[in-house]
Amino acid sequence: MIANAEALLKPLTIKGLTIRNRVMSTSHAPSYGKDGKPQQRYQLYHEEKAKGGIGLTMFGGSSSVSIDSPAAPWNQISVADDSVVPFFREFSERIHRHGAKLMIQLTHMGRRTKWDTEHWLPVKSASVTREPASRAISKALEQEEIDRIVADFAAAARRCREGGLDGCEISAAHGHLVDQFWSPNSNHRTDKYGGSLENRMRFGIEVLSAMREAVGDDYVIGMRMSGDEMLKGGLSHEDCVTIAAEYASRGLVDFLNIIGGQARDHIAHAVSLPNMSFPVAPFLPLPSAIKREVDVPIFHAQRVTDLATGARAVAEGHVDMIAMTRAHIADPHLVRKLTEGRADDIRQCVGAGYCIDRIYVGGDALCIQNAATGREATMPHVIEKAERQKTAVVVGGGVGGLEAARVLAERGHAVTLFEKSDRLGGQVNVASKATWREALSGIPRWLVAQVTKLGVDIRLGTEAGEAEIAALAPDIVIVATGGLPQRGEAKGFEHAVTTWDVLEGRSQPSGTVLLYDEIGGHNAASTAEVLAKMGCLVELVTHDRMIGEEIGPTNQPVHLRELYKLGVLMTPNSELIEIYPEGNRLIAAIRNTMTDAEEERVVDSVVVDYGTLPVDGLHFALKDRAKNRGLTDDHAIVAGAPQPCEINGAAAEPGYTLYRIGDAVAGRNIHAAIYDALRLCKDL
Repeated sequence: MIANAEALLKPLTIKGLTIRNRVMSTSHAPSYGKDGKPQQRYQLYHEEKAKGGIGLTMFGGSSSVSIDSPAAPWNQISVADDSVVPFFREFSERIHRHGAKLMIQLTHMGRRTKWDTEHWLPVKSASVTREPASRAISKALEQEEIDRIVADFAAAARRCREGGLDGCEISAAHGHLVDQFWSPNSNHRTDKYGGSLENRMRFGIEVLSAMREAVGDDYVIGMRMSGDEMLKGGLSHEDCVTIAAEYASRGLVDFLNIIGGQARDHIAHAVSLPNMSFPVAPFLPLPSAIKREVDVPIFHAQRVTDLATGARAVAEGHVDMIAMTRAHIADPHLVRKLTEGRADDIRQCVGAGYCIDRIYVGGDALCIQNAATGREATMPHVIEKAERQKTAVVVGGGVGGLEAARVLAERGHAVTLFEKSDRLGGQVNVASKATWREALSGIPRWLVAQVTKLGVDIRLGTEAGEAEIAALAPDIVIVATGGLPQRGEAKGFEHAVTTWDVLEGRSQPSGTVLLYDEIGGHNAASTAEVLAKMGCLVELVTHDRMIGEEIGPTNQPVHLRELYKLGVLMTPNSELIEIYPEGNRLIAAIRNTMTDAEEERVVDSVVVDYGTLPVDGLHFALKDRAKNRGLTDDHAIVAGAPQPCEINGAAAEPGYTLYRIGDAVAGRNIHAAIYDALRLCKDL
């Protein structure tokens, strides 16, 4: 048991509502809504946390109370009419049967949304302003509209109570309408809602007063707010303490959910959703300071990645509830594992930000390392035992191979894992060498601990060939040999080195370096930071419209911030076409992809990132002798069903079935390799 676990596992009672422990998941937007409702996928995702022992799970981050606050972006929840109530009832019953509590976050987005979605209504705010993140220019709300939105909040709260939810909170954080009224950065009004902080608090007071009247004094209502906007011309820490104290003293809120920062632009967004470049719990002093000034429970979330940190925050009195939202995306069973004395089995969040980054580019929230999260209808968090034990061989000890070995061993099979190097982890070992990306190493670290505990026969320093595999007489062979970097097709590519060469220390450039990025991911941006810190003068060139075009909004701004600090020259819209030596230096020729204009750079080194090519020789050597000829049935994979050859009797015949996963198929990413392994091996 971790230190201070008793503080974390102690129940908390708010207004007659008893939450079984102090661990929660905050409202967030996984983009699982359907038709504005929390339907099966959304419910199963939260039910897994309830099964896993969580005290309180909150859903529907930014659930809309009005039609002029569209729910369509990010597939969110609309609480603007009564049609949502039956879904709330179904959802509540699903969560309550596992002993957890369920709440929702209500909001009006104000200017923090788009006008050209759903109903095509103008965005509205306290004043006519433009938010850099949404790029929308707001209409200043008139009194009649304010009154209507206040009534909308009240009606939405009534729907929450009628739907059996245990409570609700309003969002007055991340630049939503309530805090748009609070903040002098967005409120330039001269009427009773503007000017002094007292006036700027008025709208939020009206909202919460109307909600209380609609649901009664015995229903739990809270508020999420910032403890410091960290914005010049915004709300100071002192302002936020004043607001919190005023709202609490008036009895308007039963709890306060405190964060740090705001989200008006790209870097602010990245700061308010801190990734692995930040320390653990970086903004804990903010809720701690507010807790000293109010007499309602304080919740807090922001990069609390482990139970030990959460337990300390509660035990030392900084907060009453600790939110581990992304930690539950990584492992929804973390509380249960703690109470069962299996804390070592918790798959800890590494702060990659993959879950959030996907949402803001139009995808759904997925965990970089847990492929079952968000796919509970088809993917298991707990692996079932197979009907009979088989002998399995996994070739390749990257994260795909490790996940395959883990799942097969959980199934009860006898598993041998071959890795030709002296270390497990594959490409993640390379990526984690890049400055603030080191926390990625936690992904293979957990997998290695699990396969070791499960008794997998791990053979390091052994390159598996046909003979080594045949000697084990396997029923199943998984080829997870990954990929190796390619140097592209530019003329003279042999004069370049790869980002892998730099990160693994095989090449140590000095002087001026041209780094060419054809992929747009973390690799080149991270390597540019490494080179600049080595003292190189770096120009980062990319074919794309911007540096790190494939990197999401919790990570790309951090990369850009560091690149600017380090003096890296960034050149988009350019293609590397030739490299040739001249004296003891290199000439790199680049072409502007928009104008076709060509330029040359005189440099000391050229570093490239063109992604990887699959290491697939073993697969093709084994293919002809495999019962399934090495083919994976895509229809079965997509349906989450067993492979046909595993269910039609062929599996009992002599010989083996052969499957290929991860970058050994095609260069993709960590999540793809792990998902390949889980959805295949869960049925083998």
